Amino acid sequence: MASGIGVVIVILIIYVLSGLKILNEYERAVVFRLGRLTPYRGPGVAFILPVVERMVRIDLRTVTLDIPPQDVITQDNVTVKVSAVLYFRVVDPSRAVTEVANYLFATMQLAQTTLRSVGGQSDLDDLLSQREKLNARIQEIVDAQTEPWGIKVTLVEIKNIDLPQDMQRAIAAQAEAERERRAKVIAAEGEFQAAQRLAEAAEIMGKSPITLQLRYLQTLAEIATEKNSTTIFPLPIDLLEPFRAIAQARANNAESGPSETKK
Repeated sequence: MASGIGVVIVILIIYVLSGLKILNEYERAVVFRLGRLTPYRGPGVAFILPVVERMVRIDLRTVTLDIPPQDVITQDNVTVKVSAVLYFRVVDPSRAVTEVANYLFATMQLAQTTLRSVGGQSDLDDLLSQREKLNARIQEIVDAQTEPWGIKVTLVEIKNIDLPQDMQRAIAAQAEAERERRAKVIAAEGEFQAAQRLAEAAEIMGKSPITLQLRYLQTLAEIATEKNSTTIFPLPIDLLEPFRAIAQARANNAESGPSETKK
């Protein structure tokens, strides 16, 4: 009799121990009792009735899904391969188990199709330059579709865009032409500003001739600092003005003299 009670106690202990489950802080247990869903349990120690209840362990941490390269045909008929990474987490463990058979696989497939769809609605230039807008659009669509599954998509990032070789050469040529255009515009702008400054300087010197003499002296000082054996200094034209005036006066007197004699 005592041995029978001991056996029963041992079986009872084994039964209780087999039903004890330890759940980490980031885990929850979705429990089905005879096929019926019960409120999820955890974290900590949870008791699951063997045979009567069945437990599905759900991880609540953020999951990183690496979306493999997808063939995308843009609006301007360019075929590219686009890869991305998606971050999501389970916010409702019960729905993640009851609403979809495999939420990881389902989310992956939905992300792939959404990436191809959104990429196909954009031009190549938008795909290359407006990644943030495309990331937000993909996240919005995937999050709306997975919300009934108890899943929250926190972030989507386009990771890589592979272009065909001919398209890479075309983009490189376009970028080089753009750089050359900017260089020519900058050079032309510099020439314009220099000409404008020279015109202003000429106007100031015209109003004050002494500034031209000062400029000559400054030029002479700059030349003198160099180790040259010969220094050429231009003679200011203003120094010749008195001589030109005297010559002009003599010429006028010579012309007036003979005319008065004839009279």
